[in-house]
Amino acid sequence: MKIRNKHELFKGRKGSCILDKICIRRLEVVAHHGCYEEEKRLGQKFYITVEMELDTRAAGISDDLQASVNYGEVCLGIVEWTKSHRRKLIEAAAEDIAHYLLVQYPMVRKVTVELEKPGAPVPYAFDTVLVHIERSRHQAFLGIGSNLGDRQMNLAAAIRLLEAVPDIQVTKRSPLYETAPYGYTDQPPFLNGWIGIETLYTPEELLRVLHEIEHKLGRKREIHWGPRTLDLDILFYDDLILDTPDLHIPHADMANREFVLQPLSDIAGDFRHPVINETVNALLAALKKQSN
Repeated sequence: MKIRNKHELFKGRKGSCILDKICIRRLEVVAHHGCYEEEKRLGQKFYITVEMELDTRAAGISDDLQASVNYGEVCLGIVEWTKSHRRKLIEAAAEDIAHYLLVQYPMVRKVTVELEKPGAPVPYAFDTVLVHIERSRHQAFLGIGSNLGDRQMNLAAAIRLLEAVPDIQVTKRSPLYETAPYGYTDQPPFLNGWIGIETLYTPEELLRVLHEIEHKLGRKREIHWGPRTLDLDILFYDDLILDTPDLHIPHADMANREFVLQPLSDIAGDFRHPVINETVNALLAALKKQSN
């Protein structure tokens, strides 16, 4: 498996990938996380540190709390969440807190959570036990296509199902294009387009969601590149390069497919391919020039 991620795609300010931070250090909470019955019954002390990455420029200029994140409100939310959600593992408790912050505060692009358990049941002298995690919002571009049944209705239904997923937000939609089939050509023409999303899912988790939506809308995988009621593909995921048996990001051979580049150009023409190091617009122009 090959994975590479050169830098964070998120840009808090135009022309910069550097975000500001609001930090809360070692917030004390008494909660009931643990595997043992005494831990669950009696509870114990935990310390929680969070770093929230966001753009605070507007708040700094305006001196307006509405342009930032209220850290007092954040502390209250973390305490209430940690007390009301009991977990066996501090890994799960930290995951809960990170997810809560990203969902509750849309302007936060990335969150780091450190959860300490100084009273952990370990029969040795130690200072503390802790888990440290980082979670982010991710930008992805998804291909969407259909060539069976009511194609437009299939695509509209797929988008509605995506919008209903709590950890996915549809941010952009391209026009739809009718295109000839690729690879296996003995089949009806496709209706294709692209959508941009923000998501809290990893690429593998996102792929599972897409497969579930395909299955709900009657997708059957019988012929490679064959006819289908719905096709959902991950084209880009931030600037990640991923190669596994189940998932290839960026999508393979996209630079040679006008039906991929054209609708993507409509919504993300300036996006730079992390392998080829060219923008979508440049790739489309080069492909059209080559075909003329």
